[in-house]
Amino acid sequence: MATRRGVGLGAFANRNQATQSYASHGANLRSNHLSSLQAQLSVFQNLLHSFALEHASTIKSNPTFRAEFARMCNAIGVDPLAASNVRGKGSRKGLMGLAEGGSFWTQILGGDMNDFYFEVAVRVVELCRETRSENGGLIGVGECRRRVGKGKTIGGGLEVSDDDILRAVKSLEPLGSGFSIVCVGSKQFIRSVPKELNTDQATVLEVIQVLGFVTISMLEINLKWEEARAKTVIDDLLADGLVWLDGQCEESEYWSPQNLLDDGG
Repeated sequence: MATRRGVGLGAFANRNQATQSYASHGANLRSNHLSSLQAQLSVFQNLLHSFALEHASTIKSNPTFRAEFARMCNAIGVDPLAASNVRGKGSRKGLMGLAEGGSFWTQILGGDMNDFYFEVAVRVVELCRETRSENGGLIGVGECRRRVGKGKTIGGGLEVSDDDILRAVKSLEPLGSGFSIVCVGSKQFIRSVPKELNTDQATVLEVIQVLGFVTISMLEINLKWEEARAKTVIDDLLADGLVWLDGQCEESEYWSPQNLLDDGG
């Protein structure tokens, strides 16, 4: 009767060698794949550079084109408002061969674009301060765009888009200014006071956005809130100037000044 031979040391050595070969092959594939992706990204960035130079005047003058160009930059990891911070070895150049320091806008399109966003940011700050007593420091991005577009501080006849407003507000973040973008329902607002909306406050503002106004009883019936909870939220919003009281009705109604301004505009 034939006996089954045991596995010798040679089999273990072969298996170990095969495992090492697979690992080495996998590492080579990952390295080649990474090199290929880096080469493709470099090509995209160089094409973006050329595109920016060729269409510089359109980017400066057309807000829609400018917004799409900025989105295209972000898609491949280029922040137009941030300084170039990708350095090559032994080189004083940054991303796409640009000199370090200064934003992509400055280095490709000249100082005009940085000056433009600086002017927009200054006007946004001024507008938020001027209207804080009206809206409690919460102004819609669309309303801000309309008012900034009419401001005398924006020179050169350039129109501003919602995207321009959002980027101008974003440029204020490093200053620790307390300006931020918050979403209430489907709308974006600029918050100019360092205070966060809690969940209940955001819910009430979203309801006002849909219905136009709220009452204490509406919150109790539709949201199943206790009266104390509804009153507390409304009182907090009133204290911050985020809602206005209409006491001439049978039951007090609470309106958003931002909605009234949007309807009037």
